[in-house]
Amino acid sequence: MTPNHDVKRVLVYRLGSLGDTLVALPSLRLIARAFPNAERRMLTNWPVSSKAPAAAAVLGPTGLIHEYMRYTVGTRSPLALAKLAWEIRRYNPDVLVYLAAGRGVKNARRDAAFFRVAGVKTIVGLPLTEDMQRNRLDENGIYEPEAAKLARNIDALGDARLDEAGSWELELVPAEIDKAGALMEALGDRKVIAVSVGTKVQAKDWGPENWRGLMAQMGAAYPGYGLALAGAPEESAVSEAAADGWRAAGGGPVVNLCGKLTPRESAAAFARAEVFVGHDSGPMHLAAAVQTPCVAIFAARNKPAVWFPYGPGHRVVYHKVDCWGCGLETCIVEKKKCLMSITVDEVMNEVRAALA
Repeated sequence: MTPNHDVKRVLVYRLGSLGDTLVALPSLRLIARAFPNAERRMLTNWPVSSKAPAAAAVLGPTGLIHEYMRYTVGTRSPLALAKLAWEIRRYNPDVLVYLAAGRGVKNARRDAAFFRVAGVKTIVGLPLTEDMQRNRLDENGIYEPEAAKLARNIDALGDARLDEAGSWELELVPAEIDKAGALMEALGDRKVIAVSVGTKVQAKDWGPENWRGLMAQMGAAYPGYGLALAGAPEESAVSEAAADGWRAAGGGPVVNLCGKLTPRESAAAFARAEVFVGHDSGPMHLAAAVQTPCVAIFAARNKPAVWFPYGPGHRVVYHKVDCWGCGLETCIVEKKKCLMSITVDEVMNEVRAALA
């Protein structure tokens, strides 16, 4: 598509957290290329405890999105919806680009009706077919990555260039790089392994004993490396406990970055690492965005490949058990058998392969 220089206001509808924003990066860059002169706002959810949406913490000063409009996920309040419709009508977007996750054709039609009431006349990417709702299976039985599905649904705007590193560029600024560098100063000039052991979802948690065992093997195998622990503030203690395995095995110095860096500063830290090891998580997608090879430990709650780190060089451990695709956030009955069947030795083999 030839860039449309006449469009002045674009509203992008994208909900979610850190990882949801990161997998949408190529699509957001495509939108910016398609409408280079437009003010671009994002309609997205804001965490209750934060002054800004997760998307802002990822996109920062990239210029892909200029402002944010708040949406409360799941709201059925007529007053809240009327207020939102009024805000959208006041903004008066020339185009709305629909990047929300697939929630069924019925919901997509309902969203379309709402946006029409809000005065939106042109919508790109509205998933009104089952094919647009779902991640396709290729001839080898591999599911389409979520980033590819998003880009496919808005391909009327052009090619999202998914396989170009520049499509995932976060445009980190010197202050962000310097902040990460200062906190990692204790590692000196050593090569770095970055690890994130935390997760807010019980069904994704590989468990402290597994992490401690893996850290011990990594510390023994790579004593000349430094270890950088990453995650949220509440993950600091569990990260330290896991790192005791690294220390006991004779590993190099450790820095605990949990809660000390913004997402973009964390990306700067991951950019320095030789490999990132972690769960299916936002930090994993951050590491992939800065082209750091990932060793990712996945539960089978989602379809394989849909949320794997995008790009070459990543190594994913995923056991496709009989209850795969359950979508559970808490797994009690099956005792997380997909995840807990993954062994420390299995993950360590992937770490060795990544570092080789």
